[in-house]
Amino acid sequence: MDSNVLFMILCALTTGLGALPVLLIRRISHRQMDMILAYTAGIMVAASTYGLIPASLKLTNLYVLCIGVLAGALLLNLLEQFIPHVDVQHDRLQVLLPYQSFMMVIAMTLHNIPEGLSVGASFASETEHLGAVVALSIGLQNAPEGFLVALFLINQKVNRYFALCLALLTGFIEFIASYIGYKLVNMALFLVPYGLAFAAGAMLFIVYKELIPETHGHGYERVATFSFLLGLLSMIGLVEWFR
Repeated sequence: MDSNVLFMILCALTTGLGALPVLLIRRISHRQMDMILAYTAGIMVAASTYGLIPASLKLTNLYVLCIGVLAGALLLNLLEQFIPHVDVQHDRLQVLLPYQSFMMVIAMTLHNIPEGLSVGASFASETEHLGAVVALSIGLQNAPEGFLVALFLINQKVNRYFALCLALLTGFIEFIASYIGYKLVNMALFLVPYGLAFAAGAMLFIVYKELIPETHGHGYERVATFSFLLGLLSMIGLVEWFR
């Protein structure tokens, strides 16, 4: 098996690995959730600004970068407008997920598509270590995402093991997107900088629109801020390690 494809599979599997704790727990404190989301946000910001954007600029120019970043953000914005968005309901002590439709799962699955495309495009670019760095960064932020999907389903009285399978399914969609991006860019290498910038824009949109607002306003802003910085530095450290 192609080592790049193996990396893409492992990246997608992290969604299911992140969901594994739901087999043991049912609820999580809001403080813990804020810390997880803030750490994830830090990883995504570092991956975008320290990995994807510089790599895109090395391959092209500022105009292409701007087009790609704005396209990624606009796509996520359109998805949120046309797909019913399910927000997490919570009180001071616990995160209480609503008993609503499976649209949250669909939305999170669709969020995985540009992430998968970015992984595939990164490997296809043949830029040294870029594919591994992007796959690792997205894999790290997939874990809490898989946990949220599975926890949401369990609070809808879905069987724990079935919830885990559905979380794995969202990761499988990401792998399909990765493979498509890998093959597409191999056929048209000029798409690589657009794909990298697109992924950066999509990730930054999620961070600023979803993750950061969710971690503030509930009394845990300070611990969330330090969790964000820890995630940021962790990702920068990984990038430097691969260089």
